[in-house]
Amino acid sequence: MTAVIADLRDIEFVLYDQFHVQNLTKHKRYLEFNRKSFDMIIGEARKLAIKEILPTFSIGDQQGVRFENGNVQVPECFHKPCRIMVEDGWTALSEDVEKGGQGLPCMVSHAILEYLAGANYCLWSYVHFGHGTGKMIDLYGSERQKKLYLEKLFTGQWGGTMLLTESQAGSDLSLIETTALRNDDGTYSLTGSKLFITSGEHDVTDNIIHPVLARVQGAPGGTQGISIFIVPKFWVNDDGSLGDRNDIVCTGIEEKMGIHGGATCSMALGSRGICRGLLLGEENQGLKIMFHMMNETRIFTGFQAFTNASAAYLWALDYAKTRIQGRSLTKNKAGEYPLVPIIEHPDVRRMLMSMRARVDGMRSLIYYVQSLVEHSRLASSETEREAADDLVSFFTPIVKTYCAEHGFNVCIDAIQVFGGVGYTRDYPVEQLARDCKITSIYEGTSGVQAMDLVGRKLAMKGGAVAKDFLAGIRRTSATAKKTASLRDLADKVDKGTDALETALESLLAKKKNDIRSAFAHAHPLLDATGDVTLAWMHLWRSCTALEKLESKGKKSEVFLEGIVKTADFFISNVLPITMGKLESIKNGSNAAVDIDTLAFG
Repeated sequence: MTAVIADLRDIEFVLYDQFHVQNLTKHKRYLEFNRKSFDMIIGEARKLAIKEILPTFSIGDQQGVRFENGNVQVPECFHKPCRIMVEDGWTALSEDVEKGGQGLPCMVSHAILEYLAGANYCLWSYVHFGHGTGKMIDLYGSERQKKLYLEKLFTGQWGGTMLLTESQAGSDLSLIETTALRNDDGTYSLTGSKLFITSGEHDVTDNIIHPVLARVQGAPGGTQGISIFIVPKFWVNDDGSLGDRNDIVCTGIEEKMGIHGGATCSMALGSRGICRGLLLGEENQGLKIMFHMMNETRIFTGFQAFTNASAAYLWALDYAKTRIQGRSLTKNKAGEYPLVPIIEHPDVRRMLMSMRARVDGMRSLIYYVQSLVEHSRLASSETEREAADDLVSFFTPIVKTYCAEHGFNVCIDAIQVFGGVGYTRDYPVEQLARDCKITSIYEGTSGVQAMDLVGRKLAMKGGAVAKDFLAGIRRTSATAKKTASLRDLADKVDKGTDALETALESLLAKKKNDIRSAFAHAHPLLDATGDVTLAWMHLWRSCTALEKLESKGKKSEVFLEGIVKTADFFISNVLPITMGKLESIKNGSNAAVDIDTLAFG
């Protein structure tokens, strides 16, 4: 079978036709680029992914990571691709060149990451996680901290992590017990333990920089008293050289359902001596700083699930085209019922269409959010920047949860298309499903994201941000109605949008009087919001495709016509189910919160 990761044709459609990323090259920040250079860089990433990274996908899963005497060894096959990515500058793609990045637009960097991260997320994370650590230092660190750490983190020469979770403090960070004691030299001595730390220890990079949440001795309780510290595996001298080994050690790794090539570590600080750290920002500002990284990471977690789904769909599509099984339901010209590839069977076509609709819709959603990130970056006024940032914040729990859950569902459907062999390790779809499942759990579970949407995001700016979101859908619908063939789809999206608005208002009102009931319906609301959002993306894609066909003189083109058919499938088949969800939310039963706990058994 053909090695597949991402759909280049659809990537180009979203980049250049739907979001016109080539127009950014007129901005002074991107004058050195053009569409040809974007295509060349994406093409090189694709070659690297297929040649060097994808072959490690199954091997890394089978070998896993090894833990010996506090050291973690990643699969041997990971080292060469990681070295290439660092040496050739495939990290921190959208950061400024002078800081160690490549200076690319956010959407183009995500097109590249569809291949690099999509080929093997576990491998890629070892050289990329330093970016999130570096970003916090870039925004909140001192000049000395930036000088010592920033370039090495952005270029992937050093790894990075985020040490939040403790055994008693998962989603509730107010329970953190790791402590920090001020030293006379301006450093802090940290004591405590953390768990579920991605890439907490490994042998890919010479050093790992750990941002650690801890409470300074005497700080207020709760989340108000949490600070964040830079804790390097090896202390960094003033000249940038590595000094003594710090007392932050790995005490074990998790045996997991998936992502076997990724090191998920338990970490101990100060258990053997003195663990030194540097305060990042100001004391008691830890959550504010951490959540800047966390929100970016949550969006990328949705992206991670999307790349799993993209690969799973393409594997299933390739298999369905070549697997001969069963006979045609209709006679051929010779009056016979010949054997056919399974893609000819209606139920297989239904599954493939459902998978494609989710994948293509998620791609447009993710790139749309990245266009908002770019808009904030290039904004000419604070008002413009704030408006873009607010929408990014609004979409964060939707991208994270909707892509995580429906990305996983796409992987499950891929197994179903393969049939019995899909449940074996002969093909990669079972691994994609196992790897994808974590995305609805880490970086804030689906339930936490739903509470964030209902508890915070819907009420942002007095509900104005949610109204901006709904207005965006209606603008696209108004455009679609100018094309006769799209009016019916636009009407259905309008009805879905109106029903969503009613459900949003209903749940906000319910939250004021019965917060438990409101939160019991928060996850269904988030899922329905995601459905309507994807319907919007598909309608937008259809407008773009038909406009492109019009420019070709109405010449038939299968790819563009397929975009409209996919939109028809999603809007006509999924949105009616969503309407039922929204009606259920509006008239929701309180049984889940009213039932006596003992009645569960």
